[in-house]
Amino acid sequence: MSSRPRNPSLIYRSPLVYRLTMAVLYGRYYRARTRSVAALVPPGASVLELCCGPGTLYLGYLRAKHVRYRGLDLNPAFVRRLRGLGVDAEVADVSTAPLPRADVVLMQASLYHFIADPRALIDRMRDAARQTVIVSEPVRNLATSQRPLVAWLAARSASPGDRQHADRFTEASLDALMASYGDAVRDRRLIPGGRDKIYVLRGSAEAGS
Repeated sequence: MSSRPRNPSLIYRSPLVYRLTMAVLYGRYYRARTRSVAALVPPGASVLELCCGPGTLYLGYLRAKHVRYRGLDLNPAFVRRLRGLGVDAEVADVSTAPLPRADVVLMQASLYHFIADPRALIDRMRDAARQTVIVSEPVRNLATSQRPLVAWLAARSASPGDRQHADRFTEASLDALMASYGDAVRDRRLIPGGRDKIYVLRGSAEAGS
């Protein structure tokens, strides 16, 4: 379990503000980015989501698939709200906290927080996943958008308060990272709008563990 985030940006202090910010950043593709990830999760699977935020993926899509869900996030406000809604969630720094086993281990739009050593986290995700690891990550930096509001919001949505996040993945750098996993990568695709790219990897945890 982690300590409280240090000086999180305003966007990370409120689940509502966070959701509204993401809606502005992704525009008409906001729902498509989450729906694309949810479509890869089998009904009834056990799911561990890292950096789950306010639980948009589960509350909007996975709950209806009757999955057994657990979310981990550094932000106490997000976790507190999820627990109040009856969701299994825990405050944790996923870079160091033990990762419980699950059929599917996933992360959406958060791998850049660990850009200094992303393989370490992906390896731990694979070790925890009995079936599948899903990583969905932005590959277009909205902080350089020609739309002033979008650029301003993107620049201020980067840090949840634990570390600085000036660097981002490009599609080329993320493809190169995932290529190092060889045939463990089962699928890769851009979401509608092309701002995020999804990678599906084979888990390495033993079945039944």
